[in-house]
Amino acid sequence: MPIKLLARICSLLLILWHPLPTMAQEESGQPLRIVITEGVIEPLPFAISSFVAESPESKQLAENLTRLVANDLLGTGLFREVPQEAHIARITNFTAPVSFPEWKAINSDALITGSVLMKPGRVMEVKFNLFDVFSENQLGTGLKYVGESRSWRRIGHKIADEVYSRITGESGYFDSRVAFVSESGPKNNRQKQLAIMDYDGADLEYLTDRSATVLAPRFSPDGEQLIYTSYETGSPRVYVMDLGTRVRRALIESDEMTFAPRFSPDGERVLLSLTRRGNTDIFEHNLSTGNSRRLTSSAAIDTAPSYSPDGEWIAFESDRSDTQQLYVMDSEGRNLRRISFGSGRYGTPVWSPRGDYIAFTKQSRQRFHIGVMRIDGQEERLLTASFLDEGPTWSPNGRVILFFREPRGAEGGPALYTVDLSGRNLKRLQTPSFGSDPNWSPLRE
Repeated sequence: MPIKLLARICSLLLILWHPLPTMAQEESGQPLRIVITEGVIEPLPFAISSFVAESPESKQLAENLTRLVANDLLGTGLFREVPQEAHIARITNFTAPVSFPEWKAINSDALITGSVLMKPGRVMEVKFNLFDVFSENQLGTGLKYVGESRSWRRIGHKIADEVYSRITGESGYFDSRVAFVSESGPKNNRQKQLAIMDYDGADLEYLTDRSATVLAPRFSPDGEQLIYTSYETGSPRVYVMDLGTRVRRALIESDEMTFAPRFSPDGERVLLSLTRRGNTDIFEHNLSTGNSRRLTSSAAIDTAPSYSPDGEWIAFESDRSDTQQLYVMDSEGRNLRRISFGSGRYGTPVWSPRGDYIAFTKQSRQRFHIGVMRIDGQEERLLTASFLDEGPTWSPNGRVILFFREPRGAEGGPALYTVDLSGRNLKRLQTPSFGSDPNWSPLRE
């Protein structure tokens, strides 16, 4: 069985929680197969040959790209790299035929090759191929990327996305960004500013200064704008920032408190909470007309709204049943129903980009959890547990959740973590200072 088909099956089984799949290999000469064992995912072994430097100027870039692609794949927990020192073959000519027996001998299921050429004007040309070692076939056609040398990281992420997609049959998530609140200072006087970086923590930039507290940055569907809450006027107000120009504006010119914003899937509307005469409800704001309409009407606090991917439904949190719980309603504010019924409090619902799950924060028995449930509230599963876990956001392909965790006590502060949909592969994302309130962008164009 070609590894693309094999791993496509594996990726589908990956979302099944009991049991989980393991990939194994039959005796020599037999095809790969899926084996169900004790719920452990055996990563697929791959080899990545050092990218060929087609000119002396491209040697360092070739090395950097090789490691970046490998690290992207390794970070998923679905792949295992065969170390470079174990390679028998050394590819020095990108166009030469691959000697598959030498890669089979080191038990590599997939092989990645590439080349880098520097052109005048600091323009780089990167080529890559992906091979199924067992069947001795190339998976898809070779691709070529051309761009400025300073964009080498984006090109590397795009290559990793393509490899991930060809092996799993699903889109990747490496060429994406994360917006978050960068925090510094003591816990009782924490200073906060908006920051943005690549999904792996590189190329960090600050978007605001520390003069005002900011919360809840959220990307637009095209990744070109950011909407967030700021306290610069003394009370919470929603702002929209153009990431290209850094120009920002208040979403609604009003003295009423507005917060917890989120774009609609088409980018034409914004959901937010608005407090009017002491009552907090969910409103939908039309960006073209500037008009807002009220979607909920109760004495409760209704907040943290999130659209479904098709824009037809809205998940939100409310204390209308005396405790903080999750609800779903249609985009007109009708057909409202509660979907959380476990013990404890539920909040911050976020619809998966695949439309099949809702991620949430749960507080129960003095611990916080990041969890997921079906959109009807069934099959609740808690993925994490700690003193404080909050703020889930989905990867573009709906397979990984990013959130922030804060330890107990006066020392330390919040940090960003990722966990996959199975509850495995928990990893901390390194940032220069404390980080909270993350939001994962869509894939970049």
